[in-house]
Amino acid sequence: MRIGVFGGTFDPVHLGHLILAEQCREQGELDQVWFIPAARPPHKLDRELTPFAQRVEMLNLGIAGNAAFKVEEIERDRPGPSYTADTLDGLRRHYPREEWHLLIGSDTLMDLPNWHEPARVIQQASLLVMVRTGHPAPTEQALRTAFSETQLPPLRLRVVQAPQIEIASRDLRRRASEGRSLRYQVPRAVECYILNKNLYQPEKPVEK
Repeated sequence: MRIGVFGGTFDPVHLGHLILAEQCREQGELDQVWFIPAARPPHKLDRELTPFAQRVEMLNLGIAGNAAFKVEEIERDRPGPSYTADTLDGLRRHYPREEWHLLIGSDTLMDLPNWHEPARVIQQASLLVMVRTGHPAPTEQALRTAFSETQLPPLRLRVVQAPQIEIASRDLRRRASEGRSLRYQVPRAVECYILNKNLYQPEKPVEK
């Protein structure tokens, strides 16, 4: 199968994530899109995340009813930072017959040379580039030029055009902490979960 790999913290998952995933599934001619929540994202090691299990529960609620979407928990018990190169390696070992396509935003694509072992990322998956506002997708030549390494695996890159939905998980966390509405920004089931679990609420001061 042709499988799209959509990694992130998903804290929480929102409609922007789901719209992008569906556009990648359709335009990338994918059989499935697997959402892979990061346990310890290397660029967010200094931030406390919602527990992994709760982020998985929100993802499962968010994708319910779409047979082409799946949550893969490969990051749950793996030690160390959640590097994409290691994630792809684990997926390929567990599912050797599948064809992998990494979903990546055009706003982060040019930073790919600074990732952990970027050549190994390129070697293991083709890139489905989701165009973001103000960040046109670079050409393959521009991306190759950004790499300092002289030898790179063949770049397989495809651009996906999607509606520009300006929703950010950090803004949703702030809204939830302020008691503001999340309606129409996250799936209704996810909204109810956040409310029922009192997620993203400010810590109450300890009484002395």
